[in-house]
Amino acid sequence: MDVKVYTTNRCSYCVRAKALLTQRNIPFEEIDVTGDDEKRAWLVETTGRRTVPQIFLDGESIGGSDELHAMDRSGELAKRVAASAAS
Repeated sequence: MDVKVYTTNRCSYCVRAKALLTQRNIPFEEIDVTGDDEKRAWLVETTGRRTVPQIFLDGESIGGSDELHAMDRSGELAKRVAASAAS
């Protein structure tokens, strides 16, 4: 599974999201958008959100830390990881 996490420095929600992915042994690419107005503008245009983290699973925006944790609690995250590993 291709996981991208767009973050900024000094973001506690970013830390929480990365910690969950690490705990679940899900590799991810962190993209720091601190001070990068172009990337921030792209994120707003793509996701409709101004907040970080913004998390993408296989190119699909799933939202931020709260959404990632909700997916984990519901079992959806594990299903997505398993499906990606099987393909």
